[in-house]
Parts: sequence; C-alpha cells; structure tokens
Amino acid sequence: MTSQQQQHDEPEVESEEKDQGEEIEVDEEQLPSRAAAIHEQIRQDGEKELERDSMALLWSAIAAGLSMGASLMAKGIFQVHLAGIPGAFLLENLGYTFGFIIVIMARQQLFTENTVTAVLPIMHTPTGSNFLLLLRLWGMVLLGNLIGTALAALAFAHMPVFDEATRLAFTHISEKVMENPPAEMFANAIIAGWIIATMVWMFPSAGSARLLVIVMMTWLVALGDLSHIVVGSVEVWYLVFTGALPWQDFIWPFALPTLAGNIIGGTFIFALISHAQIRNDMSNKQKAQAAAEQKKQERERKEQAQQREKS
Repeated sequence: MTSQQQQHDEPEVESEEKDQGEEIEVDEEQLPSRAAAIHEQIRQDGEKELERDSMALLWSAIAAGLSMGASLMAKGIFQVHLAGIPGAFLLENLGYTFGFIIVIMARQQLFTENTVTAVLPIMHTPTGSNFLLLLRLWGMVLLGNLIGTALAALAFAHMPVFDEATRLAFTHISEKVMENPPAEMFANAIIAGWIIATMVWMFPSAGSARLLVIVMMTWLVALGDLSHIVVGSVEVWYLVFTGALPWQDFIWPFALPTLAGNIIGGTFIFALISHAQIRNDMSNKQKAQAAAEQKKQERERKEQAQQREKS
C-alpha cells in the first residue's frame, strides 16, 4: 500500500480550516472572547480524537474501563473502614473520583469525557462524513469501556483479592445503583452528563488545578447519586457476575436509560448551548473582518483613482 493510499484510508475531519490548509486558531488575542478560545481549543482536541485509529481507540477505551474499577474498589474499602464515623458518606463518595483521576490523567478514552469534545467539530461542520466519524468514535469507545468494566467486575467478583466485608460493600454499593427506576436513571444521567461536560470545558483554564477540577466535579456526581454509564457498568456487572442480577437487567433498566441521559446531558444540552454562544461570537468576528476588508478595498480603489488623476 502506498503512502498516498494510507493517508486516504486514515479518517479525516472535514472543516473550513482543513479546506484552506490552515490550523484552528486558539490564540485568545485573535478571537472575540476567552470563551471562544476555549471552544476552539476543545474543537481542536475533538478533531484529533475523531481522527484516531479505531484499534487505538478501542484499546484505550478498554484500559479506561479497567481503570474505572478503581472507583468501586475505593468506595467499597472506604465504606468498610469508615463505618460509624461521622461524615463517612462524604469520604466514601470521594472514592468515586479515583477512577476518573486515573482515566483522565492517563489520557485514556472515556465515554462522556472524550466524546464531548468530539461533538464540537460536528457542530462546526455538520457533514455526513463527520457524523460517521462521530458514530465510529462513540461506538468504539463505548464498546471498549464496557469490555473493560466487565473485566474489572469479573476480577472483583472471582479473584481472591478482597475480604468478605469488602465484597459485601461492593454488593451494597452496586444494589443502590439499581434502586432507581428507568425514568430516574435517565434524569440522573442527564445531570451527570452535564457535569462531566462542564468539567471538560473547565480543563483549558484549569492549568495546574486540573486534578482539583476532576475531584471536585466527579465527587459532585457521586454525592448526587447520579448515573454514569461507565462507572455504573462496573457496579452492575459486579451484580451480574456474582449472580445477584440477571444479565438482561444490565441492558434494561440500567444501560439504555443511563446512556441516553449521559448523551443528552453532555452533548445535546451542554455542547449545543456552549456552541451556540460561540458561533454568535465567531459570526460577529467574521462580519467585522468582512467589513474591515471591504473598507480596505474601497480605500485602495480611491488611492488608485487619485494616482490616475495625478498622472
């Protein structure tokens, strides 16, 4: 296979910048607002995610699913050792943040985190090929995450690692996820998706406080007992592999309502609203640039007319 064929086979996002052979502008001084600069930086990251190799996405997503097992492990251990201590609820839910910290700091592929950034290029250039790239990304990342969470839950259920008290804590935590009916899971997942999307939007401005932002926002998801498709998958898979839950219950009432809520909250609500305000800023900038260019052309025509008169 020639290098040209390889380049042709590689996924590539369609955008105005690529058509013009340019890069996305992320310099705040060249853009109408700080929010626009953040938007363009996230869009640039989104294009990179959309163009990644499918197998690279899958393996990274599997690693993320395995890493998210750390959230259940930490919560279970905290629950056992903090029993009867005032404020144990707050500290126990701090364990929920561990998986997110590992996944995000290690740059692994997590559904609702990396997939939010990938939506912005589609909103900027909503072509059919871009939509297909988005669906490819979503499909590979979700599949990998579910495989990884299943492997983590299987290890927790059958490997001789944890004592009986910790295993019982895992069961209690997981059963709490399944207490909500599908409608409540869906509503909770919308809020969780919105919070995770907010976290992603904060990263470009976070700097050295990135770790604090991850802890703060994901701890809030845990405290609100909100539904997340990946973290929740570890917990529900655990019930399935210990025989406490039939595998069909993973699909419904858990996975489908939670997935739909996360997508709506993180993508269609947050990303759409954020994109709408920036598009207005960028539109005003383009109008101003067009007006300035028109004035420049008129000035040049006048100067040329004056030179002709003098000659």
